[in-house]
Amino acid sequence: MDKFELVNRVLPQPQAAEATDEHFAPSNIALCKYWGKRDSELNLPINPSLSVSLAHLGTRTRVEPIEGPADDVWLNGLQLRADTLFAKRLSGFIDLFRQTSHQAFRIETRNNIPTAAGLASSASGFAALTLALNDSLKLGLESSALSMLARLGSGSACRSIYEGFVEWHMGHRDDGADSHAHPIDRRWEGLAIGLIKVDEGVKSVDSRSGMARTVESCHLYQSWPLQANTDLMKLHQAIESQDFTLLGSTAEQNALSMHATMIASWPPLVYWQPDSLAAMQKIWALRQQGLEIYFTMDAGPNLKLLFQQQDSTEVLAHFPDLEIVMPFGS
Repeated sequence: MDKFELVNRVLPQPQAAEATDEHFAPSNIALCKYWGKRDSELNLPINPSLSVSLAHLGTRTRVEPIEGPADDVWLNGLQLRADTLFAKRLSGFIDLFRQTSHQAFRIETRNNIPTAAGLASSASGFAALTLALNDSLKLGLESSALSMLARLGSGSACRSIYEGFVEWHMGHRDDGADSHAHPIDRRWEGLAIGLIKVDEGVKSVDSRSGMARTVESCHLYQSWPLQANTDLMKLHQAIESQDFTLLGSTAEQNALSMHATMIASWPPLVYWQPDSLAAMQKIWALRQQGLEIYFTMDAGPNLKLLFQQQDSTEVLAHFPDLEIVMPFGS
């Protein structure tokens, strides 16, 4: 089955498109990573994953129907040429919703996080676009269906439909109808995330290509699904019992295990930069000195620190440029 067949099963008959207000979707940081696909056409993962959203950090998108043969794509106030990768990805995704219609749209999207730098901007971007199209075409879809559709644009976008802790069920059906996310009904007041922005430039190898290379060439990858499923259970336990040590240590090991499979791929895939490794070593040294702080990393050089609000002053003393996010408030 391809994307169009799946979407045609899910979508009701769209109505005439209307302009929308801005729709916001948060970026999310995976504590148990999604790495590897069992179906690249439908973005079906090899393992389940679990994330926490970044509150106010993410993407705002509005769409408006326009006359003409092509979409008009704007990113952060700049009009993009139709042949740019970003514009082509957005228009290709909108094609899924157009069905037999040739309606073109003006898409205005704004990220308050770096684009394509390993901070999940594609997740929030496709989630916000899905919400906007649902509104514009008056589809009235439930959140689970919106999550499944957002997944077709970017896998982790299925988690950005929701806020807070979110689990992505990998699903087992060949058509992917059961592969979507759902929110975990548990808050964690005082949980803090700090963003270390080593490099905000576009990655040299995108996540999609990186996953494919890892699955195809890394023998270590065979152990990854077992690691991910074990870590998922630990994270559920940590969230339920508010066990910060278990949460942080599990997330850090999960991230390093994922990067180990990348490094063992061929050609080697190393997203780290010297400053990334320096930050890791600093975090390990601080932990030995008694400051309970952990990190996680997606497919990029930037680190995300996990710590408790009560330690914010001390963490900032060591990382003065840190941007702190409180996913559940103080």
